[in-house]
Amino acid sequence: METKIFPLLFGGDINVYSVARAFHEAYGIKSTAYGKFATGPCYGSAILDYRVCAKNEDGPTFFKNVCDFAAEHSESPVLLLGCGDSYVRLAAEYLGQYPGNVVAPYISGEQMDQLINKEHFYTLCDEYGIDYPATFVYRPEMGHHFKLPFEAPYICKPANGVAYWEHPFEGNKKVFKLSDRRVLEATLDKVYAAGYPDSMIIQEFIPGDDSYMRVLTNYSDAEGGVKLMCLGHVLLEEHTPHGIGNHAVILTEPNEELCRTLQGFLEALHFTGFSNFDIKFDQRDRKYKVFEINCRQGRSNFYVTGAGHNIARLLVEDRLEHKPMDFTIAREHSLWTVVPFKVAYDYTPRQYHAEMRELISAGKVTNPLRYEADRGLRRRLQVAKNQLGHFIKFKKYYDRPN
Repeated sequence: METKIFPLLFGGDINVYSVARAFHEAYGIKSTAYGKFATGPCYGSAILDYRVCAKNEDGPTFFKNVCDFAAEHSESPVLLLGCGDSYVRLAAEYLGQYPGNVVAPYISGEQMDQLINKEHFYTLCDEYGIDYPATFVYRPEMGHHFKLPFEAPYICKPANGVAYWEHPFEGNKKVFKLSDRRVLEATLDKVYAAGYPDSMIIQEFIPGDDSYMRVLTNYSDAEGGVKLMCLGHVLLEEHTPHGIGNHAVILTEPNEELCRTLQGFLEALHFTGFSNFDIKFDQRDRKYKVFEINCRQGRSNFYVTGAGHNIARLLVEDRLEHKPMDFTIAREHSLWTVVPFKVAYDYTPRQYHAEMRELISAGKVTNPLRYEADRGLRRRLQVAKNQLGHFIKFKKYYDRPN
């Protein structure tokens, strides 16, 4: 790479670390990240210049951090990447105002608002023929006087995830699975008592354990053409209250029909940059049903790099080197895990264990936190503590499959 580049990331979780590792593997460079806390997988890492800023999610503070960093490297391109919904929304909001050396691969803030709001997203799914679970949009003025077109158990989640996390309350979760109408009503009451201002999404529960989930990560170039689609078959998710739905074990596998359908959707919208769909296979009608789109790479994005498609190279070759790129569906089978192998075997369905063992034996397995270039003593202790913690969390929050 002839031009020196400076990745600028926002966040402090495994998403950020995975992106930084992709840049380090591809180009041997450190990324800079602004995070809110002096903890987490990025803090103390040898492959990151991690800067703590408690007001990171405040718009003017975010913009100042970008501008100050761009001024530090005024002769080189700065690649700006948000690694959480609030940061991605801020990155889009300030498009057109950044210094000339900042490259922000995002759609407009207006379009992003339409996509990340689940109520609007499902309207678009209807328009473009994308399957999604049976859905009811709840508004607070309905009180307890509403009728649902499906039976319990119910899935309940905010239409506006960014606003939801701005109004915390005891017992809040990313997604609620609720056993009956009484518990549903009590949960809605708590959400709105905390000050949440938007609608809630109530959905039919699609039967099936974690292994019925899929994650589809995509990269669309500056012209809105989809260039990479990598489908992950989720075998296990986290089950802690705040981490529920976060991926823990993924097998990559291709699905041409599903990819082509969502390729058409993204290109019709002229989407640019990374996108990420959460999907579940409904065994009742044999359809893949989309839950949401994230206008960014997901926190499990290293499964894409681990499958042979380094996400940092995609960005650099498209946005900085302006290389022509062919459309690719990832076809290499690989295993991604953020939990120890024993946890993976203990809590995933046995039918996948033979393939998991084969991929591990072949070296086609990645844990984004375990990186040979980042193995100082403090780092190794941090990762060991993280890995041991999964034994406790899964024992506490998840029943072993039969």
